[in-house]
Amino acid sequence: MAIIRTFRDGSVLEFGAGRFDAWCVYLTRPNRAKYAPKDVDYFAQLRSLAVRHGAPILYADFLAIYYRTTPQISPHVLEMIYHMSWAYADDSLAVDILLSILYAGMIAEENKHRAKLRKRVKRLGVHQVLVEHLAPEEAATFSKGKSWEVIDFECTVRNF
Repeated sequence: MAIIRTFRDGSVLEFGAGRFDAWCVYLTRPNRAKYAPKDVDYFAQLRSLAVRHGAPILYADFLAIYYRTTPQISPHVLEMIYHMSWAYADDSLAVDILLSILYAGMIAEENKHRAKLRKRVKRLGVHQVLVEHLAPEEAATFSKGKSWEVIDFECTVRNF
């Protein structure tokens, strides 16, 4: 396990071995077992936060992270996420954790062996939830069973 970040409530985000590779993202919350956050769960949280804070603001913050994501963890990006989360007031910890999960997920995608779409696949899901207002369940399963070429086309028509 490689710790990505420890949050102010004691939650821990880390990479560990999953079913396919060593880039599975795990979250351990205080007094709860470690688990791998699922797309549908964090997409649902994105939607909920967008209702309270505005989808354009949340999407802009996501894009600031997306454009800075490389295959390596950057302490500067983690610090940026921490500072941008304070703009969400009472939801600051939730946003800090959520954006960090998305960041870690994009790093994992960048490191997947033979992956063609890399971090673009996460951007597609976030875009579908925040910009296209797709249900989190639909966005989470949109890419399943589709070839990388079809998903690439979906990203390309959205200009990413």
